[in-house]
This record gives sequence, structure tokens and C-alpha cells, in this order.
Amino acid sequence: MPAFTNFASLSVGGSTVNSNVVTGELNRSVELTKTAVTDRYIRDSVVTYIIRITDSCNKDLTDLTLTDNLGAYSFDDTTLYPLTYVPDSLYYFVNGEPQAAPSVVAGPPLVIMGISVPKGGSVLLIYQAQVNEYAPLEVDSVIENEVSVTGYCQEDPITASATITAGGNFDLTIAKFLDPVVVNEDDEITYTFVIQNTGNTAVTAADGVVVSDTFDPILSALTVTFNGETLTEPANYTYNSVTGEFATADGQITVPAATYTQQDDGTFEITPGVSVLTVTGTV
Repeated sequence: MPAFTNFASLSVGGSTVNSNVVTGELNRSVELTKTAVTDRYIRDSVVTYIIRITDSCNKDLTDLTLTDNLGAYSFDDTTLYPLTYVPDSLYYFVNGEPQAAPSVVAGPPLVIMGISVPKGGSVLLIYQAQVNEYAPLEVDSVIENEVSVTGYCQEDPITASATITAGGNFDLTIAKFLDPVVVNEDDEITYTFVIQNTGNTAVTAADGVVVSDTFDPILSALTVTFNGETLTEPANYTYNSVTGEFATADGQITVPAATYTQQDDGTFEITPGVSVLTVTGTV
């Protein structure tokens, strides 16, 4: 609780004498807390926040306004908001009982108006925000999200905050290409598999990523490469020349992490980490 100090002065005949300093403690009539259900985030994830407002004074508090800065931070000469309020996600409870949601302005910043807290009671607001293109994504980056409440008997708003941290993850996609597209019997063809990682963590051998396929028509005399290096069977892959089933060995596939570059408009450009697997054989 905030502490305060002051002293008195006695002036007489041009002289001033100060009293002793007294110290007190201000008991706030309103308490505010903010909690994130999870303390980690990744690209495009949705974060649930819980706000609790308690009233310990001797009267009902009405028409309070809560403002959430949605993680605002300064960038060049502007303010960026790495979180976006999820529409219609607000739940409102008074003393544990669900109520009709108060008025919401999505912002940014997010503003919730018309909150009432009964004497000696509490209000719970639960809502969601989605991580957007202004959120830093490198491992251990943070979004610090602050809320404030105004409109009660004290002039200064009270604030609370919750910090979430970018978690480590990989996010993989795979695309398959054929060259040439039109082939004759006994022609040689190449399948190219491009594996992209838009996550902030590299895929390592320990992650056990496997690429598998069933070639139709069945191929013979395979040549396999990964990131330009020749692979051998069975150390790096297996192939059934009767069924056409192909699979890389457990741990063979690795993919570097993506990199993130903040652009002039404040958004983060994602450059995926890329690995390439090729399989060449005769039809």
C-alpha cells in the first residue's frame, strides 16, 4: 500500500521551525490485479487475461473504466500494439455471478466502460487478445501488458500488469515439386521437398522429424540428397522398391530457425529457415 509523509512548519518573527515528520500508509479502497492464463506466447497465439477489481471501501463503486494498453511500446515516432482484442471474448462476473458484458471499445488501446463493483465485493473480467504482427518473436522476447482503472473516488488511476514471454517452437511446412512434369518410361525424374520453419527454434536430430512418401510410379536407382549432401540407405533413409514407400531416417531432417526483421512500419518480416530434400530415380 502507498506510504505518505509530511510535516508542519511554525513561523514566528521571521524564523521557521519544522515539526517532526509523520509517516502514514494509504489504504486503497480499490485493488486491481491482472493475470495471464499462460506466460508464454508464439506467433498468432491467443492469450487469456483475468482482471480482478475489489472494493474494500464503504460504498458501491459505479461507472469505472478499465483501459488495457495491449502491450503498447514505442517504435521510432509511433506507438505499436502487439496484441489485438478478440471481439466478443469478454466475460463479466460480479461477486462470482455472470453479468451482461459492459461496453467495449476494441481500440487499441482496449477500453471497457461501465464497470460497477459492489461495496465489499469484487468484479472479474476475462477476455482474450491475439498476438499480432507487431509482436517480437525471438525466443525470450516479452510483451508487457498494463491495465488501469479510473472513475472512482481517488484521482490517480491504479494499474496492474502481466508479462508474457515468447516461447521456443518450430513451425514446419513442406512443399513437393516434380521435374520434369511430363515423363516417359525409363526417364529419370526428381522429386524436391522444400521444408520451411517459421518458428523461432531450429529442428534438430533429437526432434525426430521424418519425411515419408509413396512414389507412384515406383522409382528405381534412387539418388537422395539433403541440403546438397548425398544420403545413403539404410543409414539415412529407407526405400521399398516393391511398394514405392520412402522414408528418411529418424533424426535425419534438420531445419534452421526462422529469422525476424522489424520493418519500417513496425511489423516483423519472417524469413523461414529452409532445408531441401531431393529424390531422383528412374520411372
